[in-house]
Amino acid sequence: MAAVKRPLDDPSTARKSKKTKTDDAPQTTSQLVADEVDFPRGGGTSFTPLEVKAIRAEAVKEANAELFQDSQADGKPTQKRKRKSEVQTKEKSDTIRIEHLNYKRLDVGMKILGQIISVEPLALIVSLPNQLFAHVPITNVSSQFTSILESKMDQDNDEDEDEDSESPIPELSDIFRPGQYIRAVISAVHAAGSTDVSGIGKSRDETVRASRRVELSLLPERVNAGVQKSDLKAGFTIAAAVQSIEDHGYILNLGVPEISAFLSFKHAEHAEAKLSVGQLLDVTVTSVSSNGRTCNVAARSSTFTESCLTEVTNANSVLPGTLVQALITAVHPTGLNLQILGFFDGTIDQFHLPPDPTGKLYKIGKKVKARVLYGYSTTPPRFALALSPHVLSLGVRRIKNKVSIQEAYPVGTIFEEAKVLRIEPERGAVVEIDGGALQGFIHVSDASDDHLPSLSWKVGSIHRARVTGYFPFDGLVQLSAKPSILEQKFLQVGDIQLGEVIKGTIKNLTDSGLFVSISGNVDGVVWPNHYADIALKHPAKRFKVGAAIKCRVLVVDVGRKRVSLTAKKTLVDSPLPVIGSVDDAKIGSVVHAVVFKVKEKHLLVEFFNNIRALVPAREVSETPISNLAESFPVGKVIKVRILSVEPEHGRIIASVRQASPSFDVSADISAVEIGNIVQGTIAEIHADNVVLTLQPSQVRALISLNNLANYKKMIVGQLRVLLKVGEGLEDLIVVTRNVEKSFVIVACKPKTKAAMPAKEALTMDLVSIGSVVSGRVARHIRHGALVKLTSQIGGILHPTDAGDDYDSATAFPLVDSILKASVVSIDKDKKQLGLSMRHSRMYPDQGNSVVDREIKDLSDLYVGATIRGFVKSVAEHGLFVTVGRDIDARVQIKELFDDFVKEWKDRFTPNQLVKGRILSVDLENKKVEMTLRSGDLSRATSSLVTNLKQGQKVDGVVTRIEDYGIFIKADGSKLTGLCHKSQLSDNPNADVAVAVRGFREGDRVKAYVLAVDKRKVSFSLKPSHFDDEDFKEPEEDGDVPDAQAGALDEDQNMPEDAEEDGGDSDDEDAMQVDIDAVSHLYQSTSKPSNPSTSSHTQALELSGGFQWSTNLEIEDDPSDPSESDDDPDEEQLEKKKKRRKKQIEQDLTADMHTKTPQSNADFERLLLGSPNSSYLWVQYMSFQLQLSEVEKAREIARRALQTINFREEQERLNVWIALLNLENVYGTDETIESTFKEAARANDSKTVHLRLALIFDQSDKPTKAEEQYQRTCKKFAQSSKVWTLFGEYYLRRGEIEASRALLPRCLQCLDKRKHLKTISRFAQLEYKLGDPERGRTLFEGIVDSHPKRLDIWSVYMDMEAAQERIQVLRTLFERVLAQKLTSHKAKAFFKKWLELEKRLGDEDGVGHVKAKAVEWTQNAS
Repeated sequence: MAAVKRPLDDPSTARKSKKTKTDDAPQTTSQLVADEVDFPRGGGTSFTPLEVKAIRAEAVKEANAELFQDSQADGKPTQKRKRKSEVQTKEKSDTIRIEHLNYKRLDVGMKILGQIISVEPLALIVSLPNQLFAHVPITNVSSQFTSILESKMDQDNDEDEDEDSESPIPELSDIFRPGQYIRAVISAVHAAGSTDVSGIGKSRDETVRASRRVELSLLPERVNAGVQKSDLKAGFTIAAAVQSIEDHGYILNLGVPEISAFLSFKHAEHAEAKLSVGQLLDVTVTSVSSNGRTCNVAARSSTFTESCLTEVTNANSVLPGTLVQALITAVHPTGLNLQILGFFDGTIDQFHLPPDPTGKLYKIGKKVKARVLYGYSTTPPRFALALSPHVLSLGVRRIKNKVSIQEAYPVGTIFEEAKVLRIEPERGAVVEIDGGALQGFIHVSDASDDHLPSLSWKVGSIHRARVTGYFPFDGLVQLSAKPSILEQKFLQVGDIQLGEVIKGTIKNLTDSGLFVSISGNVDGVVWPNHYADIALKHPAKRFKVGAAIKCRVLVVDVGRKRVSLTAKKTLVDSPLPVIGSVDDAKIGSVVHAVVFKVKEKHLLVEFFNNIRALVPAREVSETPISNLAESFPVGKVIKVRILSVEPEHGRIIASVRQASPSFDVSADISAVEIGNIVQGTIAEIHADNVVLTLQPSQVRALISLNNLANYKKMIVGQLRVLLKVGEGLEDLIVVTRNVEKSFVIVACKPKTKAAMPAKEALTMDLVSIGSVVSGRVARHIRHGALVKLTSQIGGILHPTDAGDDYDSATAFPLVDSILKASVVSIDKDKKQLGLSMRHSRMYPDQGNSVVDREIKDLSDLYVGATIRGFVKSVAEHGLFVTVGRDIDARVQIKELFDDFVKEWKDRFTPNQLVKGRILSVDLENKKVEMTLRSGDLSRATSSLVTNLKQGQKVDGVVTRIEDYGIFIKADGSKLTGLCHKSQLSDNPNADVAVAVRGFREGDRVKAYVLAVDKRKVSFSLKPSHFDDEDFKEPEEDGDVPDAQAGALDEDQNMPEDAEEDGGDSDDEDAMQVDIDAVSHLYQSTSKPSNPSTSSHTQALELSGGFQWSTNLEIEDDPSDPSESDDDPDEEQLEKKKKRRKKQIEQDLTADMHTKTPQSNADFERLLLGSPNSSYLWVQYMSFQLQLSEVEKAREIARRALQTINFREEQERLNVWIALLNLENVYGTDETIESTFKEAARANDSKTVHLRLALIFDQSDKPTKAEEQYQRTCKKFAQSSKVWTLFGEYYLRRGEIEASRALLPRCLQCLDKRKHLKTISRFAQLEYKLGDPERGRTLFEGIVDSHPKRLDIWSVYMDMEAAQERIQVLRTLFERVLAQKLTSHKAKAFFKKWLELEKRLGDEDGVGHVKAKAVEWTQNAS
């Protein structure tokens, strides 16, 4: 914006300097030019030294003439000079300097005319004269409007708002429009670069940001300040605000004391449109009442525009926007001087004058009508006016084609020839564009990418320019000649095309999104769910600030100036069509979409530009999917086929199933409806029927030869001879359609419609309660099935009206099925019937057995009644069950189950049939409470609590495990109590968190009642509460009791995640709980193994070829007494025997966890408990390979990748590696390459690259291994690890020279900070696998250049120690210790030297080291 981008803008300049610049004292020509400089640098003068000298000389000369004119003689020369001075002074006084408005000259309180550019939610953006911008906050519109806003806020705070009685607050867009002219007063001017105090908020629009600096007010009290009551005569124009609405018109507030205005409805601009209180109007006074208290006004734009002011009482009555009669008093190259209303001076600058190519349009003494723009704060008063046609007509600037400049020249338009008309060196240049059709302004800051203090262009020169904005008030186009702007691809958001593939630069990465710089000031954002095809756990590793990124435009929001991008590779590279609107969705087209939301019965997918479609569950897959969220996570890219489009509702139905390449398009019969009249082509002719291909849907259909023969009135044999393949048949009607089976039957359209009148005879007047009607099920809705009876009448079949026995009835009949039902209710307004298929309703005279009685209203329900109903919805607090038409019962969570169930929502689905009993019926509030629990309605469980006493010992079962403790259910009751984790052990220092994890649901325990409080019971499992008597076995030797047997059966199905690793000894130190004392509280004391934690790496390591699993050592029965005791005392031995006998009984299920699974059922059982265990999944794959089920093993691997939680990255990686191993052995090159690419996308790419190379190496495929290493080095050239592993591969293969050739190559690719580490690693490899001498050479090079890297010295010594070269080691230690070291580091090296001497050297060497240490210590001290 020209007026905003001034480089010399200095708001701190004192106002006194302004007054000096607007003073009427005589000014020289050079000083006039200087005054036009808006912001001189340094606060000093901008005159050249030569101009300063000339001004001083002239000032001295004038001073002398004034001081000494009395003492001079009346000579002729003096008189001549005096006359010349008088003439010059007279000319000067007659000339009024024409000034441009700028931010320095804007004063608070100045009245000014502006034009609205745009209407924001909380402000108006206004264009001012001379390329300036301002804004009007929503609180500065009118006093009445502000009062409404404040009262609305108060009502919101008090939450007492009555929505019915309160009229809504009008939006600013309802009151104002772009292009409208407004009279305003400057209320504040902020310094450039100051904090935003406008309330507009952050905006990407340059014009909006420029408008923040100046704040305007439209309050009539301020705009009309100074207008007297006597000025309000017929034809006077003024701004007013609607104060109230009366019966015949509006009372207006003029802001003029002692008078108000009335606007009748018939004199409003649009009489049918009702104005709102607080709305601003431009009105014209038509008459004044005799008492002078009121005046009548008209609010017609034509009258307001043409009204011309002829007389006023004072200068304050001349308001901006007023049309006045003016007389041209002087013509200047920079504009005109005028006299308005016979009293006041005025000026018009060149920006507000129509072009005058002949120079004869404006002459001194000519009368013109001009419009006042603003007034100067000078004495005498002076005004700036305009003669521009669009300002005089108060319209927008239009060119010869009658279109606005915004429409004719959009932002981004490039003009190859912009001719300079005039230049203001310190401001910019006015140019002519498009062959003189319009003028534009190029600010000095927009002339070049470099900083220019002034513009050095010449008038008439041609330049290349581009449209960057508009100055609507001046009727100019804002242009830029910067090369960077001319070459910029996108100047604004609207230039970007939806679906366009663009390359940008990463600007910033935050938690909310990835910000990408597209072009210039145009930025885009990539939301987290569009970072990649899969969810990224660490996006910072992939996106680096400053890096280039390839994206595709996802959403273009021109209104919000926002561009949303996607970095999903599938979308970026997609060749499929782009759907950016509902009109772009063509039925049958296949496109890419992103899963947006997953519901229980459908998916919501999103295309480009926030266009969404619904995918029903039946169209998701050929086979039913129980859990859509697992198969289709949010953010997944899928292909869909458009099935139907409803543009009027913006509804799109799509299918994933039909988008697959294997889907037969002709099998899609969704476009064919029963009753449609179609035509087809004969495809096949059979004995009894003909196969047709319907046109244009390509759906295959059947027609009976008998039906066709009857229609054509010939015998079947004759017809079969006459029919030919390819022959067309017309006037066919669809009679049967089965979407699931893709089955369509057609028949010839009957020539007569004898049967139709009977069907159409059904009308609302003939229908009565009890009538039996028939119809077709159109679709399912929330309240039941929607049945189409006739073209005008419909019906609703509630699920509770589907039959007298819900078990045999179909609550939701299939779509397109035909049914008969009885009418139970009639709604004539909606032409809708209530239907019932109950046999007792349809045939009341017959004896009917009713299993599920009909609930007509709440009076049919009573407490204790057992009824059945259908789940209507699953909420957070429970269920809502439909038990009758418009009767729903609530089931709270506590009333769902007899036992505690944590994940209860998975147990219920909408429309599920449930059985329960009524708890309460509230007829007044129409509320019904229901329970699904069994037992007594009184819920008298308090007796269970009272039966328990503090100190009592009870048996129980662990029902739930939390971090803070375990919940125990007492035997023989439904009572559950908490055992806090602090009550597990007598050892106060024990790690009770580990003890809590040692329990499993279903474990049998003996608990001590710690406290009984009302209905809460606290248990304790501390060993100190029990003695040996509490755990004595029954005397009889028999089978395990039933209760214990049940617990053991449950243990067989326990998930392995909850088991301990019997062979892991590292956790012994961490387990400080008194296990011996606590173990007797468990019913199962065995130590099962945990394959998910102890055997991951063993199962996936490959040594000597492909290997699926490791040999797990199955321990013998831990109850064997020979292994558990060595030589105990006799008394202890007896106790051990007792306990050993009990342990044998308890460990019946322990062996099941230590034995290798032998069948698919075993694996499936284990996977139910440990779905995230890659060990089990890989073992399952290995089991299938042993049965030669390669394809089954692949399916298991894919299933594992879908099942394992995405946070378990290592587990998923293990499965991917196993799948790569499988493809390497059993697959082809194509399958392993495809699997490898998938694995690289789903995991850390570098890890997968290296693991594949290792797989090739271990399976003895050196060529593929080498190719893979080279491929990895090319992709991850910045990784030292990749190069060193490649070098190690070459050395193990014996290719020493190839390995050595890698070192210089990798040093060219790696960062310098990685050079030392890489060289050191290659040197170590030479020691281990190559030539130790070369390794020594490499180490010597490092320690010579970096002698202070003690870590390198240490590695060097370790390598030499492996070679057992003690003499070389002694030399190395001497060299290191000769350096300046701290005592700590020196001690470490001496200690290491001493150990090596003891191991590799002799006694003399040991003594030498000790002597050296003493010597070093003395020297250091």
